[in-house]
Amino acid sequence: MKGRITQGKDITADVVETCDVCIIGSGAGGGVLAAGLVARGLDVVMLEAGGYHTRRDFNLHEETAFPMLYQARGTRATDDLAISILQGRSVGGGTTINWTTCFRTPDRILRHWAEHHGLEALTAATLDPHWEAMEARLNIHAWPEPLANANNRKLLDGCRKLGWEAAPLRRNVKGCANSGYCGMGCPVDGKQSQHVTSIPDAVDGGMRLYADVEVRRLEHDGKRIAAVHGVVMERGRDRDTAHAVTVKPKVVALCGGAINNPVLLLRSELNPNGRVGLRTFLHPVVALAGIYEDEVAPYYGAPQSIGSHHFIDRGPDKMGYFLEAAPMHPMLTASAAGVFGAELDELMRKLPNISGLLALHVDGLLPGDEGGTVTVRPDGRPGIAYPVRPALVEAMRESHMSLARVHLAAGAKKVGTLHKRPLQIRSEADLATLEKAPYGAMEHAIFTAHQMGGCAMGSDVENSVVDVNHRHHTVGNLFVVDGSVLPTALGVNPSHTIYGLAHRARDLVAGAV
Repeated sequence: MKGRITQGKDITADVVETCDVCIIGSGAGGGVLAAGLVARGLDVVMLEAGGYHTRRDFNLHEETAFPMLYQARGTRATDDLAISILQGRSVGGGTTINWTTCFRTPDRILRHWAEHHGLEALTAATLDPHWEAMEARLNIHAWPEPLANANNRKLLDGCRKLGWEAAPLRRNVKGCANSGYCGMGCPVDGKQSQHVTSIPDAVDGGMRLYADVEVRRLEHDGKRIAAVHGVVMERGRDRDTAHAVTVKPKVVALCGGAINNPVLLLRSELNPNGRVGLRTFLHPVVALAGIYEDEVAPYYGAPQSIGSHHFIDRGPDKMGYFLEAAPMHPMLTASAAGVFGAELDELMRKLPNISGLLALHVDGLLPGDEGGTVTVRPDGRPGIAYPVRPALVEAMRESHMSLARVHLAAGAKKVGTLHKRPLQIRSEADLATLEKAPYGAMEHAIFTAHQMGGCAMGSDVENSVVDVNHRHHTVGNLFVVDGSVLPTALGVNPSHTIYGLAHRARDLVAGAV
């Protein structure tokens, strides 16, 4: 039986569904899980708060893409506004708007999880078959070095001149047009996101997908979920309509992401050990812009195709970081720059000659680093607290130094920071100004496009939310299958880890029906 995709505008009365499995969320976890469950003959209903869009909707305009495809229209942030949070909200979730970078979970992270979180079952050997299956389905391959755009080439050239490790990245693309606008949805379906791969597989096999339906509450008796209650949203205005969607499943799989999952569990009063929302990790990001004589055109070409893990392990008492490039589209650049008027005008005129490089910091590995906390505000929206601890402050100062050195080695005539009062580096002699500069919350721009944790996986029932098989510790028919189960940050882009874990979880969830 072929399934269907129902959008909010087509729902004119309350809907009640029964099924084997209700999947909440349609990103890297939900999409992969859905395809596997349907292939095993299960009846699946998927609920997604965001809209359903196809390549015909992706016009590559930032003013269209952010309201259409991002949480809070692209304005989600921590409570103190110190960290901007880019997170997907559409069918396909983060896979619709990410920059396609794919890494398997590093061995060092798996070892850490085994030692500190009791996850001995998650090893490279046990996960290899799942990664291989997803690499085949999503066409994950290394992007050829000659195709790296000038923005990524600056990172590669600078690292090589400094003697630092740097290499091409793997991307989940097929027939990529190399346009550079991955963050606005792919207009040629070259990006192998979930809305063009696993979700069509699942719908073809019979899954019913409801878009524009935000789940507000899980009805339960403390031991089992009886019903999932969702509200149909008016797309574009983000407000409730008069209609509801209720699903009565045998099993529920929560796949809504590291911020929305904890909010739903807290709103549903499902937090028996008080651990929901804790240990939320963000890979906090800082950036430096290099201005070059030659044209960079940082808005064209694959957004991320080169990376460096030269500083990923800085010892047992310092936070590691990794380096990547970022596309510099006009709206994103202007909003991140922190300058206005004539200064902003001057900056945007120089945009064709700017390279944007990032440092992503690996939180959650050091003793005492608990990351952040997700709560529910009085109005029902997510509250996100993320203290910028001393270890992160030290790492951000050091990563600024690294990024500046890369830019200078690659030939930048000037390097600018995103401090409240931007600093300019023209030579190695100017690096001392970075050592003296202020670092921390509200001192400079901090971003995140990677959200992890909040529903941590672990063997210790008192200090985690789900077990190694993704099952909730106290609610027998509830599973969590996405990046919210990660007990620490990864030190790599998280999508491929989630693909692999979701592929592994197919049999685990199916066995509970």
